[in-house]
Amino acid sequence: MISDPRGFLEQLFRAAVERALPLQNMQAHLPPPPRGRTVVLGAGKAGASMAHALEALWPAAAPLFGLVVTRYGHTPPRPPGLSPRIEIVEASHPVPDAAGLQAAQRILALAQGLTSDDLVLCLISGGGSALLTLPAEGLALEDKQRINRQLLESGANIGEMNCVRKHLSRIKGGRLAAACAPAQVVTLAISDVPGDDPSVIASGPTVPDASTCADAVAILQRYRIEVPGALMSLLEQGALETPKPGDPLFDGQVVRLIATPRESLEAAARLAQAHGLAAHILSDEMEGESREVGKVHAALARAVARSGEPFRKPCVILSGGETTVTVRTPPVGMARGRGGRAGEFCLGLAQALQGEPGVWGLAADTDGIDGMEENAGAFVTPDTLARAMAQGLKVDQHLARNDAYGYYSALGDLLVTGPTNTNVNDFRALLVL
Repeated sequence: MISDPRGFLEQLFRAAVERALPLQNMQAHLPPPPRGRTVVLGAGKAGASMAHALEALWPAAAPLFGLVVTRYGHTPPRPPGLSPRIEIVEASHPVPDAAGLQAAQRILALAQGLTSDDLVLCLISGGGSALLTLPAEGLALEDKQRINRQLLESGANIGEMNCVRKHLSRIKGGRLAAACAPAQVVTLAISDVPGDDPSVIASGPTVPDASTCADAVAILQRYRIEVPGALMSLLEQGALETPKPGDPLFDGQVVRLIATPRESLEAAARLAQAHGLAAHILSDEMEGESREVGKVHAALARAVARSGEPFRKPCVILSGGETTVTVRTPPVGMARGRGGRAGEFCLGLAQALQGEPGVWGLAADTDGIDGMEENAGAFVTPDTLARAMAQGLKVDQHLARNDAYGYYSALGDLLVTGPTNTNVNDFRALLVL
C-alpha cells in the first residue's frame, strides 16, 4: 500500500505546511479598506509571506504601507509582478538581537499619531516574541538576551516564557494595540501555540493579557532566572503590568486566526485517508518534555502494531502542539549537543520503539527549522537503532547531551526543507503498517 514510508511521511508534512500558507487563508479575513490610512505592522517567522499575501490581496487602488520583521533567511522572493508596499526586515530568532530591537522601535513609531479613520493590520505569527523585542525601561538588550536564552533552556512551556516576555517588554502583551489607539486594529494571526490563544501567539502584542506581574515573578523564581534587581522590584510591585481583558482600549479590535495547527493536522489526515489509511489525530495541543512525549507516542504505536489497540493498522497517528527541551549539563568529557524539539522527540521515540517492525515516524517543525539548526526534523525507522549501533552511536548518550542533530545527521535521517514561510508549530506523524 505504501511503498516508501519515509517519502509518504514527508508528503503528510508538506500537506500540513501547505494548508497553513498565508496566501491560501488570508482573503476571507480581510476587512474593507478604511476612510483613512492602512498601516501594516507585524512580526513572526511567517511575517514576510503574510506581507506578500496581503500585498497580493489588498485592492491595488487602496493605499497600504508598513513594516514587518521576520527571521533571518525567512523572506521568500516576492512573486513576479507584485509591487512592494510593505517593508520587510530580518532579525534574530530565538534569541533577540539589535536588528529586532530597531525593528520594534520603528514599528512602535509607525503606530503613533493614528486617527479613528485609520486601520492597522497586524500580521502576527510564531517567533514574534523574539523578533519584536523592545525591553522594558532599565532592561538592557544583553539582559533580555540572557533571560530569553535561559528560558529556552529551562524547560518552561511557551505560555510561561511569553508571560515573562510580556512583562519585560514595552510592546508585547497588548501594548502595541494601546500605541495604535484610536485606530481600529485588526490582527491576522497564524497560531503556533497549544489552544490557539491569541494572547500567547508572539506574546500577544495586540490583545489583552490576563497574566500578571506576580505570575512572571513566580516563573522566574521557579526556573531560577535572575533579572536586574530594579526590574524585579518593579515586577514585585506590579509596576510593569500589561493591559487587561475588559480594558476599553480593546473595544472594537478584532483578532482573526487565518491558520491553526488543527487545520494542518486535518489536511495531513485527509491525505492519509486518500491513500486508504485510517488517520487519527491525538491532539494539536500536546506539551511536555520532547523525549517523554516521544516515549508516549512509541508506547501507543507499539500497542497498535502488536494488538491493534486502540487503533487498527494500517494507520497514521498525528499530533501537534509545542513540546519543550530542558538543556542538560552533558556528562563529563562530552560536549553539549545540537538539536531542537523535533529531533529530541525522535530520540525518545526511537529509544522506546526499540526497532518495532512496521513503525515509522517523523517529527518536524512546520516553519522548517528545528531549534537553531537547518533541518526541519528527523525520521525514525524500524532499523534506526541498528544502523546507529553499527556506527557506534548510542541513543542514551545523545539524549544525555541533547544531541539529536548529531545522531540523525550521521544516519542521513534529517528532514531538510528550508524555511516554509509559515509556522503552526510541531508536526508529528507515526505510520503503522
